[in-house]
Amino acid sequence: MKLKCVLILLVMIIQFSCSEWLELLPPAGLIREEFWKTKEDVEAVIMGAYETFAVMDEILFKYGEIRADLVIGDINQSPDEQMIVEGNINPENDLCLWSQFYKVINYCNEIIKNAPLVQDRDNTFTDYQLQGYLAEATFLRGLSYFYLVRVFKDVPLVIEPSETDDTDFYKPKADGDEILRFIMDDLESMRPYATTDGYQTLEEIKGRATKAAIDALLADISLWLFEYEECISHIEKIEVSEEYALMPAARWFEIFYPGNSLEGIFEFQFNNSLNQNNSMYDLTQQYSYNYDPSEKALELFARGFANELVRGEDASIKRYGEGDYIIWKYVGRAPDGTSTRFGSDQRSCNWVIYRYADVLLMKAEALSQLNRFDEALEIINTIRARADVSALNLPNSTTAFEDAILEERALELAFEGKRWFDLMRMGRRNNYSRKNKLIEVIVKNVPSTQKRILAIKLTNPLGWYLPIHESEIERNRALVQNPYYDF
Repeated sequence: MKLKCVLILLVMIIQFSCSEWLELLPPAGLIREEFWKTKEDVEAVIMGAYETFAVMDEILFKYGEIRADLVIGDINQSPDEQMIVEGNINPENDLCLWSQFYKVINYCNEIIKNAPLVQDRDNTFTDYQLQGYLAEATFLRGLSYFYLVRVFKDVPLVIEPSETDDTDFYKPKADGDEILRFIMDDLESMRPYATTDGYQTLEEIKGRATKAAIDALLADISLWLFEYEECISHIEKIEVSEEYALMPAARWFEIFYPGNSLEGIFEFQFNNSLNQNNSMYDLTQQYSYNYDPSEKALELFARGFANELVRGEDASIKRYGEGDYIIWKYVGRAPDGTSTRFGSDQRSCNWVIYRYADVLLMKAEALSQLNRFDEALEIINTIRARADVSALNLPNSTTAFEDAILEERALELAFEGKRWFDLMRMGRRNNYSRKNKLIEVIVKNVPSTQKRILAIKLTNPLGWYLPIHESEIERNRALVQNPYYDF
């Protein structure tokens, strides 16, 4: 099937105010020959990439949470999502579609290829501006591939835009680890050109790629690849910048409302008054009946089960009655279990990709795997002190620290799309030496009749990844199905 030009772009570029930076998008209008003339055209496509990625907030939540142990499906959970949770996954499942990620990637490929050409047509387009846009595109492309590799393992590596009918868009899968190493080289090369705080508004500083956002992504990929020294090095660059800090306990909930806190490193921005709507309020509010806190989450947060004050009941979750709890982070305006968002605030909650507590716990994990236990424990207890809970004393054991950090990340980052990937990282480490612990976690939330069958299935780690959707296999004959699902 012939490909048409992927970008159908705008008739008129508008200047944006400090609160409307994401409005500069490429809507329908012109063919390629009439585009890529000014730096405003480049910026419009960058904004299109951010906006396209941001609207995936719900799917990022589902990829990061529903197969883990902190959420449980309610009566409105879709059949496809229920099948994912129960391990009855087939290539027709809509959660196996990856087209939205590749849409972001194609925007980024367009920018990386065409933005340098704009300098020949727009003499106001400086090298500084050009390199900044290329750094942003590199970050978004890298983040897209990091999600794809963690969800599907091996995927096509596409680094050219699908501009013409003869573009070789039908590529076979590449090894996931090789893709990640390509991403890291790419990010390292563009990091010098990313800004620290050079955007005009706080929303842009937190919502567009900065050096710290690139460092956080590099650290995350390094940890996934078990390259601990590199992970620590990337995080130390964030620390020495002194641009970020843990929010005080009394202000912890500001991370989620209003967002863009001192702790935030990179957040997808939403503003309902500008028709930039998130999905998380509708997914988690009292009457959505989609996803609720699991028994594990209640043990961590609910009064009577746990002793969490800052990030516990009325902060991370909310109780309405016996057995009736909701996720509060995306519904509330304060950690009081009472003040719910209203009006345009309901769908204006940012989706936080990286924040300071997250990267510090990454560093603690890397340190502990290098047997630098005292340094790791200091970080853990710093974050616990911020949460007004007592310090831990741990034996000098990588397993003990791994378990403690997993628990601390669950407490601090619950429902933020992190848990499944944290558990996968633990299960993959040291040649799958602890995969039984991962299996134990996965089967916790499935019906008792499914537990034994699912546990047997998941002894094969390839079953931890999703299959390629059948429509992609049909469209791209160079693809082969992920081995676990090739039957």
